[in-house]
Amino acid sequence: MSRLLFTGLPLRIRVVIAVTAFFLAVAAILAVLIAVSVRDMTSTATSIDDARARHAAKAAIAALQEHLSATARDNTVWDDGYEHITSPEAKEFSDTTWGKSTIDNPLFDASIVVTPQQTILSSYKKGQEFDPHSFFDSSLADIIGHAKTSGRVPVVSFVRSADGLAIMAAGMIRPYNRTIDADAPLHTLVLVRFMSAETLDEIEQTFDLDDLSVSETPEPHMLSVPLNDADGNTLTYLQWESREPGTMIYDRVHGYLLTAAIVLAAFLVAVLVTGFMAVRMLQRSTDRARHRATHDVLSGLLNRAGILEKLDKAIAADRADLMLHLIDLDGFKGVNDAWGHAVGDELIKLVAARVQSHLPADALFARLGGDEFAVATPLHTATDLAQRIVDCVAEPFMIGGRTIEIGASIGTVTAQNDVPDALELLRRADMALYTAKEGGRGQAVTFTANLDNDRLMAAELEDRLRRALERGEIQVAYQPLFDAQAGRVVGVEALAQWVPITGRVSPEIFIPIAERSGLIDQLGMQVLKTAIEQAQKWKTLALSVNVSPIQLRNPNFPADVIRLLDKTGFDPHRLTLEITEGVLMSNPDQARRAIEALRNIGVKFALDDFGCGYASIGALRTFGFDRMKIDRSLVSGLKNREGSEVLTATISLAHALNIPVTAEGVETPEQMAALKQTGCDQLQGFLLGRPMSGADIAALVRSSAA
Repeated sequence: MSRLLFTGLPLRIRVVIAVTAFFLAVAAILAVLIAVSVRDMTSTATSIDDARARHAAKAAIAALQEHLSATARDNTVWDDGYEHITSPEAKEFSDTTWGKSTIDNPLFDASIVVTPQQTILSSYKKGQEFDPHSFFDSSLADIIGHAKTSGRVPVVSFVRSADGLAIMAAGMIRPYNRTIDADAPLHTLVLVRFMSAETLDEIEQTFDLDDLSVSETPEPHMLSVPLNDADGNTLTYLQWESREPGTMIYDRVHGYLLTAAIVLAAFLVAVLVTGFMAVRMLQRSTDRARHRATHDVLSGLLNRAGILEKLDKAIAADRADLMLHLIDLDGFKGVNDAWGHAVGDELIKLVAARVQSHLPADALFARLGGDEFAVATPLHTATDLAQRIVDCVAEPFMIGGRTIEIGASIGTVTAQNDVPDALELLRRADMALYTAKEGGRGQAVTFTANLDNDRLMAAELEDRLRRALERGEIQVAYQPLFDAQAGRVVGVEALAQWVPITGRVSPEIFIPIAERSGLIDQLGMQVLKTAIEQAQKWKTLALSVNVSPIQLRNPNFPADVIRLLDKTGFDPHRLTLEITEGVLMSNPDQARRAIEALRNIGVKFALDDFGCGYASIGALRTFGFDRMKIDRSLVSGLKNREGSEVLTATISLAHALNIPVTAEGVETPEQMAALKQTGCDQLQGFLLGRPMSGADIAALVRSSAA
C-alpha cells in the first residue's frame, strides 16, 4: 500500500520524502557513531594515560635503582677507598666517609660496611649507629651474597626493613686501577635508601604521578607496578590513582555534544524546507550543466561533444545535405609563445567572432580545442565558404596595440551515404586538414577517396617498415668524403637503404614514416650499430651518421649511443653525428643536453643542410658545431655569380667561426674546382663517389691511397 501511496505523489514530493528519509537515517547513524566515538575516545584516552603512568612509574623505579647503583659503584670501585678500608683506620674511615654522612645525604639514608669475615664494621642510619641484622633481617645477608659474584657492578634490589620498604645497593670495595688476587678478601659496602613519603613525593613531582603509595597487594581500582627483591620475587607494589582523563574529556565536551544534537535537528528541519526548493532548482542546474558540457567556456561556441551530438542528428536526418569544415589556425602557437596565453585567449575570441560573422545563420560553429574549430553548414550554403574563412582569418588582428597576423588551414568533407556517424565525418575532415597543412598551409583541401587510399598505403608501408626492422632488412650504404686538397678519402657518411622485394623505397619516404610512427629510434640505432661495426674495419676513416630531430629529443638517446660505443669499442672521436637545424628550433634545451653529453666523450656534431633553413650565427656559436655541411642547393647555385658569392660568404663565415666545411652534392668538375678555391675542407657528391657497400669503400680507400 505504501508503494501505491508514493507512486501517486508528484515526483518532487517523492524526491523530498526520499531525501528527508535519507537524512533521518544519516542522522541516526551519525548519532550512533558519535556515541560510540565518544565512548571509545574516553576509554582510549584513559588507557593511553594509564600506559603512560605505568611507563613513568617503571622509569622512576629504574631511575632510583640506577642512581643508588651509580653511587655504590663510585664508592666501591675506588683506589683510595680500598687503601683505607684495608688499613688499621678502616673503622674510622667507614664511619666518617659513609656512616655519619647519612644524616643529610640526599643519595642514601643508611650505610653498612661488612668485613670479609661477615662482621659489621660500620652501620649508620640517618647519622645514628644501628643493628642492621635485626633491622633488615635476612635481606642483608642475601644481597651481600649476590654482591660477591657481581664483580664491579653493585647489586640493587628492594628489601623489607623495620621502617618499611627500602632500596638496597651492595658492592665489594676494590681498587679501580690496581690488580688484586681473585681470592683476595674484600669488604662489602651496602647503601640504603628508604621508600619514605619524601621519596614518593619526589617521584610524583618528577614523573607526573598522583597519590603514590606502597601496598602488599594492589587494590583493584588502582594502577600498580611490582617491586622485586634480588631474586626477582615480588615484595610489594607501588600503586597510584588513575587520572581517568577520558571522563574529564567527556565532561568538557558534553555541552558541545548537546549543542550538536540541537544543530542536527535544526538541519533536518532545514532539509525539509530546502528540499522543495531543490527540486525546482534541479532542472535549471541540469540545463546549465548541459550547456557547459556542450559549449566552450572561452569562446561560447559549441565544443567537441556539442557539435558531434548535433552532427549525428543532422547525418541521421539527411546525409547528403551537410558539409563540415575543420579549421586549424596557422601560427597560433607562435603567438602564445611570444605574447603569452592571455593574448592567445583573446585571439581565439576575436577569431571566433570574425569567422562567425561570415557564416550563414543555420551554420553550426564549434571550437574543438586549442586552435581548432569546426563549421558545419547545409551543402547549398557552403559555396566558397572555406576560402572566405581563410581570407578573413588572414586579415590582421589588433590586440593591446599589437598587430597579429595568423592564417588558417581547412579540411572540408561532404556527408555522403557511406558516412555512418559524426566521428567518421570528423576523421575525414581531419585527413583533409592534415593534407592542407602538409601542402603549405593557408589553404583548403576537400576530402576525396584518394586521401583514404594514401592513409591505407602509409599504414601498410609503416607495417612493412616495422617488420623490416624486426628482421634486420634495413641496409646501410656509405658515401665517401674526400679531402678537398689532398683528394683522398677521409671519411664516409652512412645512409639508410631499404630495398624490399617490391623495389627500393626512398629514404625521403620511409624516414618520415618512421618519425611519425615512433620507429625512428629503432631505425636510427640499427643504422648506427651497423655503420659502427663496418667502420671498425677502416682504422683511419671517420664515420658520419645522420640523426633525426626526434631521436635527439629522446632523453635516453645519449645513453644509448654511449652504451653502443662501449659495447663495440669504437673510438668516439671517429664518430660525427649530423643534425639539421630543425632540432635547434623545436627543442633547443634538450638538444643542448644531448650534444654536451656526447661531446664529453669525444663524439663530434655537424650541422647538416646549412643554407636551406633558418640556422643563425648565434646557433652555430651556442651549440659549438665541429663541422658545417653546406646544402646541395648552394653548390648547385655556383653556375651564377650571385650563387657563387653566397657560397663564398657562407664558407668565409664558417672559417671565421673556426668551423670546417663539407660541401655535399658535388656533381661537376667545375663545382669541385670552385669549392676548392673557396677553401672548402671536404667534398661529397656523385662526381667523387656514389653511396656504395662497405667492400667498395675499402677498395676505394686503397686506390685513393695509392
